[in-house]
Amino acid sequence: MDQNLFNDICRQQLQLSGVHEGETVAVLTRGAERGEYADAFLWAAQQLGASTFHLRLPPPASASGAWAVGDSGLGDIPLAVEALKSVDMLVDCTFLLFSPEQFAIQDAGTRILTAVEPPELLARLMPTTELRERVEYGADLLAKAQTMRITSPAGTDVTYRLGVYPTMSEYGYTDTPGRWDHWPAAFVFTGGADDGVDGQIVLSPGDVLLPFNTYVQTPVTLRIEQGFIRDIRGGLDAELLSSYIRSFDDPRGYGMSHVGWGLDERAHWHGLTQFPGGMGMELRSFYGNVMFSIGPNNELGGPNDTPCHFDIPMRGNSLYLDDELVVDQGELTIPEMKPVATR
Repeated sequence: MDQNLFNDICRQQLQLSGVHEGETVAVLTRGAERGEYADAFLWAAQQLGASTFHLRLPPPASASGAWAVGDSGLGDIPLAVEALKSVDMLVDCTFLLFSPEQFAIQDAGTRILTAVEPPELLARLMPTTELRERVEYGADLLAKAQTMRITSPAGTDVTYRLGVYPTMSEYGYTDTPGRWDHWPAAFVFTGGADDGVDGQIVLSPGDVLLPFNTYVQTPVTLRIEQGFIRDIRGGLDAELLSSYIRSFDDPRGYGMSHVGWGLDERAHWHGLTQFPGGMGMELRSFYGNVMFSIGPNNELGGPNDTPCHFDIPMRGNSLYLDDELVVDQGELTIPEMKPVATR
């Protein structure tokens, strides 16, 4: 994308996120990655009258080949953490999520926006206030529920006991002190009780394995008891999933994490074929997907901080909250969560 166009969409983003004169905005990058993002956000913040600076961390000393969440690169640099705690807004171009340093920065009142997806995708999925309203309606609905049941024609039938962890919303910008969001994003989620997820999930061809950034090719059956995966069966996809989790040598990697559904009708299920360089946020957000996660739940305040993490958006599933049908085989049933044009 042309740098001037990128500058403009970053300015739109910061306007939605409430950046104004008198604020301080920091941009965080790591190594040689996303220097053009830093340039765009620094320019945009200055145009809105904010003071700004760029904090660039060294690249990781080594790469394990696995996506170990929670390693921020800030753990041994307390002065950097203190600097980021002092700003009004942090644009994170590294992915701090699940790290204790991110939680400390948020607790200080800094609002955080993660931006790591390709610029073309950021432009196409620019957040809107209308989408935020629909996401927040879904979050309010989810926050009141005590149980969630997910079913599918392939054989999924799993129940989450809710009410232990808070409900979270992502709509792609943040104007609230201490709040984190990810651009682009449009979904709601919560977590089941640590021992309160039971049943069976059957992954079907076309479901998505993140961070593999691949589509399921062969069915995978997961047996879940008391919040943990007890058995994984199937063909090559099942073997790959099992091998990846085992590589962390951490039994908490089998824990059930957050669960929810997507609301952005502009997001494409086939997005991985268009933007292979991203983290799959479009796939987490596409309209009517039901996504469950494996691994850490410390984002929700839970005790599991394993570095082993999977997000798995699924197509064509149904989701019930306290026996009320909310997603019907990939279609949202409640008018307030549908795009205005389709109501």
